[in-house]
Amino acid sequence: MNRLSLARRTQIIGALVEGNSIRSTERMTDTHRDTIMRLMVEVGNGCERLMDEEMRDLACKRIQVDEIWAYVAKKQARLTAEDDRLRAGDQWTFVAIDADTKLVPTFRVGKRTKETAVAFITDLSERLANRIQITSDALEAYVDAVEQAFGADVDYGQAVKFYEAEPIGPGRYSPPAVVRADRNVIAGAPDRRHISTSFIERQNLTMRMSMRRFTRLTNAFSKKVENHRAAVALHFAHYNFVRLHKTLRTTPAMAANVTPRLWSLEELVERTSN
Repeated sequence: MNRLSLARRTQIIGALVEGNSIRSTERMTDTHRDTIMRLMVEVGNGCERLMDEEMRDLACKRIQVDEIWAYVAKKQARLTAEDDRLRAGDQWTFVAIDADTKLVPTFRVGKRTKETAVAFITDLSERLANRIQITSDALEAYVDAVEQAFGADVDYGQAVKFYEAEPIGPGRYSPPAVVRADRNVIAGAPDRRHISTSFIERQNLTMRMSMRRFTRLTNAFSKKVENHRAAVALHFAHYNFVRLHKTLRTTPAMAANVTPRLWSLEELVERTSN
């Protein structure tokens, strides 16, 4: 991997952030899959450090949060007593998005527990420069997490969806239809018009389209939780700093004044790889 030129590393990372699998990238770039994986982990870890440094004192106003499912090594139902249940099975990625600039200030990979939610929301709160309105779904863990992280200095609402009673039968892959959506005030005085999770749900789709290991109904998945975290960090660094948002016509990082200019993928790779 150390012998790869910057141009070659950029080519490989470019294929991965566009949703290609490790093996398809191997065929496209004529690079062994082990080298590709090592490069992805190295750059992904560098992207996590980069985001930790850059996402500070953010002037966000409306934040939406949600969590998206994937799995590592094997699905939860197939875990055995010998498996490390913290490192294998279901892994949820908690994500925050700024509704105005579409910036993703932070994320956290872990189990869908109160502990993960608290760590995620606490990390979010430490990156903000002002009071915000935050919206989540009805996951109970968010209530305690927001209270612990923000105290009374937050306007918090929940967008709660109710679905049709029709059971999901064999062969059905789409979720049941939404029959009602409530906007509940949990703390402070949130603007009810902006109690919504539409932007974060759209980000969930972007994640599934851009990371092969998040694609449903395929055999693509992470073998190690470290690889999974690195892939997520790579995705969000590329999304924030390099990828032009169609509606904004700029990158989320530029819209949020995190950076004054558009980054190239080559620059991102150069700054995050050894």
